[in-house]
Amino acid sequence: MQFRLYTDVHEFYTDTYDVLMRHEAQNLIPLGNIIIGHEGKDKTDWRDPVNWLMATISDAKGVRLTAVMTPPHNITLYATDNNINPEAINCLIDGLKDYEIPGVTTEKNLGEYFAKEYTLRKGMTFTTTMSQRIYELTAVNPELQKVGIVRLLDEKDIHFFPYWAEAFYAAGSYGKTEMSIPQDADPYLYRIASKKLYILEDNGIPVSMAGFTRVMQTAIGVAFVYTPPYERRKGYATSIVAQISLLALNKGFTKCVLYTDLANPTSNSIYQKIGYKPVCDSLQLKFE
Repeated sequence: MQFRLYTDVHEFYTDTYDVLMRHEAQNLIPLGNIIIGHEGKDKTDWRDPVNWLMATISDAKGVRLTAVMTPPHNITLYATDNNINPEAINCLIDGLKDYEIPGVTTEKNLGEYFAKEYTLRKGMTFTTTMSQRIYELTAVNPELQKVGIVRLLDEKDIHFFPYWAEAFYAAGSYGKTEMSIPQDADPYLYRIASKKLYILEDNGIPVSMAGFTRVMQTAIGVAFVYTPPYERRKGYATSIVAQISLLALNKGFTKCVLYTDLANPTSNSIYQKIGYKPVCDSLQLKFE
């Protein structure tokens, strides 16, 4: 087994893109990241590849394990064809001995195997911060009732969007009980300018939001789904996710991909009603 560390994101993209595409929906995060890095259009925050950790483990048959980390986020892994090779895992851990890895986010079986081996070697422990399920959709349920009107988020929404965004982040963070109060408009204006976020209006009133994340060859990620507590149980989240999923399919994408928190049975039920089907389970694990 050969460990290779990359400093050139374009080389890494060339060596790993086709491998990761074997399970496009499962590899939404690493694929989306290397596409961002390869295109080089956005180098804000964690998106600058100069700070990334990119590595492969290969043998005579080719790449067996792919790893990419965009600090401060977890390392993401893919075992080629989902075949977990213990020798490849050990080789990767050896190669990472001089790096600080905060945790791992990947397919459940690989995540658990890597975390056990890594923490055993390091004299550490690991905890699960989120158990997720990855879903993909190729057709929207035509029987769903459309509620409200979807439009792009725009600058006039700056008076409420930062608060919805922080409430969304707080709801998705384990152990976090309070949302941060927005102090600076710039991060939210950046999100608005991306033209990837949408608002659902009912009688002209914003009631829910959702948007697109990573854009891939045939798939696009759907995320950032949030409805204020006082507007829930009215079908708004179902409607906006269904409408933007259909929008993506009409733009030519063959599938939409999203992650759900398995601790939230309501959202899992909603997405399946829309037409999303499970691909695999994924874990976010934190090393301590």
